[in-house]
Amino acid sequence: MPRPSETRSLAVLIDADNTSARHAQAIFDEIVKLGEANVRRIYGDFSGGRLAGWDAAVKSLAILQHQQRSNSRGKNASDIALVIDAIDLMHKRTLDGVVLVSSDSDFTRLAQRLREEGLVVFGFGERKSVEAF
Repeated sequence: MPRPSETRSLAVLIDADNTSARHAQAIFDEIVKLGEANVRRIYGDFSGGRLAGWDAAVKSLAILQHQQRSNSRGKNASDIALVIDAIDLMHKRTLDGVVLVSSDSDFTRLAQRLREEGLVVFGFGERKSVEAF
């Protein structure tokens, strides 16, 4: 954990399926108060046009886009990819914290696991998000 005078090194992992692109700039305006977003990734199925609103934000905010096609109905490959990346980043031990951007309460256990390993976790989501997240 960094000393108070140091800037936290953060990974920002965005669930595009559960986050509106119109909030992108505001989210990063808040994140800058928490630390430096050294890793910026977004996950979703961008092929169908439903997430086209993220195109400009991905470019202007230097977010690495991870295309995840849904292989079957009711399954969310994007969520699984986000979790895998979060755990991989945790094991690298190069970050102080993770910012999870989603209103999906399924990420609550991921947040708990990251905290168990000593990472600071910030959750950004809509008001409907559970407090534990």
